[in-house]
Amino acid sequence: MQHKLLLPAVAALLLAACGGGVRDDGPPGSARIPDLPPDPVPRPEARSKYGNGPVYEVLGKRYTVMPSSTGYRERGVASWYGKKFHGNLTSNREVYDMYEMTAAHKTLPLPTYVRVRNLRNDRSIVVRVNDRGPFVHNRIIDLSYAAAMKLDMIRDGTGLVEVTAINFEEPARDRPTRRVSPAEAAPSPQATTREHRIFVQVGAFGDRANAERRLALLSASGIANGFIHEDRSTEPALHRVRIGPVANVIQYDILVEELENIGIADPYLIAD
Repeated sequence: MQHKLLLPAVAALLLAACGGGVRDDGPPGSARIPDLPPDPVPRPEARSKYGNGPVYEVLGKRYTVMPSSTGYRERGVASWYGKKFHGNLTSNREVYDMYEMTAAHKTLPLPTYVRVRNLRNDRSIVVRVNDRGPFVHNRIIDLSYAAAMKLDMIRDGTGLVEVTAINFEEPARDRPTRRVSPAEAAPSPQATTREHRIFVQVGAFGDRANAERRLALLSASGIANGFIHEDRSTEPALHRVRIGPVANVIQYDILVEELENIGIADPYLIAD
């Protein structure tokens, strides 16, 4: 991607073409696609000398690099980038290889290891973030071609994902250790026979009347398929306002814009 290292005029031209998950951005039809690599083994690494800000600007927008990846977890849209940037320098001045398990993120420290889970099919991978991007609205991570292949994202170009940073304890001499939750320690599925339905949650209320007011706001704004899910796993019960199911990223993008227009920010993706 090399977003930070290019001259501003050149960067603007390239950024307009990347970071959105272009379907034709794979290998040429005559090329032999290498075997997909294994996921990288997370290990503690020093922050890169390049690409870590602390503040940088792209296309007139300023971004602040996180001081730490600890606790980072986000759900949203992943895109991917491939042959158009293959062989170019990444933001931390490594060479981008579309067949390696890497990714670009706007604000995580470089490098950071993250687990990316496809909410639709539950496939899960680990990638090493070594680049900046995607600089497209409503996109949270840009995956390498190989990473997108392993998540089954190539055909659609984008996917709804959960991204979780992998954090470390102090290394024991030269043997790195990592802090994991029980869920993270479990083997990650590489395939599933069942696709999940995905919903967008726009509020959770203890008082059902507040949930009904939020639902009425959605209806009055022309946003259909809203409903109240009563969650009795908590005490007292929570009334969660959800929309869906959402069929694809295009529908999600439209919905996010509609929600922003009525003042609802940061909708949360739910996979059943």
